Amino acid sequence: MHEVLDVPNEVAAELAGIGDGVLGALRDRLGCAINLRGNRLTLDGEDEKVVTARAVVEELVELVESGQEIGAGTVDTVLSAIDESEDVREIFEDVLWSHRGKKITPKTVTQKKYVDAIRKCTITFGIGPAGTGKTYLAIALAVAALSERQVGRIILTRPAVEAGERLGFLPGDVLAKVDPYMRPLFDALYDTMDPEKLNAFIERGTIEVAPLAFMRGRTLNDSFIILDEAQNTSPEQMQMFLTRLGFGSKVVVTGDQTQIDLPREQASGLIQVQNILGGISGIEFVHFSHQDVVRHKLVQRIVEAYKLHSEPRSR
Repeated sequence: MHEVLDVPNEVAAELAGIGDGVLGALRDRLGCAINLRGNRLTLDGEDEKVVTARAVVEELVELVESGQEIGAGTVDTVLSAIDESEDVREIFEDVLWSHRGKKITPKTVTQKKYVDAIRKCTITFGIGPAGTGKTYLAIALAVAALSERQVGRIILTRPAVEAGERLGFLPGDVLAKVDPYMRPLFDALYDTMDPEKLNAFIERGTIEVAPLAFMRGRTLNDSFIILDEAQNTSPEQMQMFLTRLGFGSKVVVTGDQTQIDLPREQASGLIQVQNILGGISGIEFVHFSHQDVVRHKLVQRIVEAYKLHSEPRSR
């Protein structure tokens, strides 16, 4: 089948952007020959693949015309949206937070489901590989909730577990010692607000970044609470954390079951909690896959390769 599409000039410019990334992604994912000359796009290949390619291109045209930026990853999102009968514009137009002109929006169908689950549920678990935006999107929603006064404070926590290496003695007070473990959370925060404003919030206690051990014995009311790297919690720690939930609060738990840094004999609280709390109203589990990785394309392939390598060993 051979088909020629006339696309608007601004769409042609996006398709032929830096490194031919979008066109390359279209060829890789759709399995047909796609060429662009001027504003004429030619599609050659099997009938079914050309029909799919046309549908994807039409969605890309509408996205560009609505002011959205597109990239190689957009092709995967459009394909997933078509497969699951989702409106791709609803995904990209759902702006969670905007900072210095940068809009934070979902980039995949699963990310959109995750965002919707956080808004709807009291407790949401985001489980999946690195680079799928689990923590980043949760922090963006937390900052938005604080800005709109839906909550009075943000609490970010993670277990202080070393990733396969021993750091030994660290100088300074308790906060200085745990800072290396909390640094990824600070990085996400600095990406969502100005440093001066963030530091003021931290000094006032409006935003708190602390290791999981600091949560024991507390009741957290009127808060947006995020537990990161939850795969490194013990079952007892997970129970302790979840029972900190107070009135007017929302909890998001993120983790990657393939990156457990606990001793081999130690069970992971993230794995156990799915069997205990699955099906309870007000709690939702959202599972990400390698297709939701929004970092460099090579990261997606690395994640999938490690998954395939670990499956036979698990069995």
